[in-house]
Amino acid sequence: MNKSFIIGCLLLTAIRLEAQEFIPLWPAGKKANWNGSVVKDSLFNERIWRVGTPGIYAFPVPKAENKGTTVLICPGGGYERLSYIYNGFNFARWFNAHGINAFVLLYRLPHQQDLKVRELGPLTDAQRAVKFLRANAGKWGLAKDKIGVMGISAGGHVASLLGTHTDDVSAIRDSLDNVSARPDFLLLLSPVITMGKYAHPGSRRLFLGPDTTKRMVENYSTELQVTARTPPTFIVHAQNDSTVNVRNSLFFYNALIEHNVQASIHVFPQGGHGIGLVDNPGSTDLWLPLLDLWLKEKGLTSSLNK
Repeated sequence: MNKSFIIGCLLLTAIRLEAQEFIPLWPAGKKANWNGSVVKDSLFNERIWRVGTPGIYAFPVPKAENKGTTVLICPGGGYERLSYIYNGFNFARWFNAHGINAFVLLYRLPHQQDLKVRELGPLTDAQRAVKFLRANAGKWGLAKDKIGVMGISAGGHVASLLGTHTDDVSAIRDSLDNVSARPDFLLLLSPVITMGKYAHPGSRRLFLGPDTTKRMVENYSTELQVTARTPPTFIVHAQNDSTVNVRNSLFFYNALIEHNVQASIHVFPQGGHGIGLVDNPGSTDLWLPLLDLWLKEKGLTSSLNK
């Protein structure tokens, strides 16, 4: 047999083993907040610039290791793109190593031409994803009351929208309409929160577009939308973040405390924007052990399969 043919087969096998299952969130031709225009998926340099097919990449945990807890990961990218590998797959594998199921969300971006209401694009897909996971919990052994959302940078804004905006914008008159889209906990890493003073300029411009009226700014500054029903939240930020001002996290944390929501915040002096999994400076390297302990403290890593 030809040697190059064997090597090619081995490479294809390796690619398939590495690939994750991708699950579209919407039935064909029936997306909520869709104007009928066709947008093709655009991938370049390990980032997605347009999302034609909103969906989730599945990282389920084997039954013997499954703790029941699930995290839906909303990647960042300033609402211009999705850094779905660095801000998605890498975190998913960390959760898997701790017995936690993970799903990486590809949500429509506000600048896309297929949205009826630009600023509702990300939330529409995120709500649908939470509903989908809850409705299909039995398939992967997920606990329906332990489905949380992690958001990084602009993805943190998506996650905080999920935790604070309770109006259902994802209904399409199917079986998921009656399933709750509310997450059970939030994990926010270097999150975009406010659309007012200290907003991340790029995220604000792309999310709100030309409508920067007081009503719009207040409605989508999620620190102003916190209530007593906002889920328990774990927040991490670096004080020297020159991209998303640390006050974003402080605003959200203060609002949580004002409404007696259980919350934990860790602001480190170093780390910049988008604190990573490894090689963080000084005390910033403690953020993952702290997250692990918080998940245990909240009873989110008690095993279903004893």
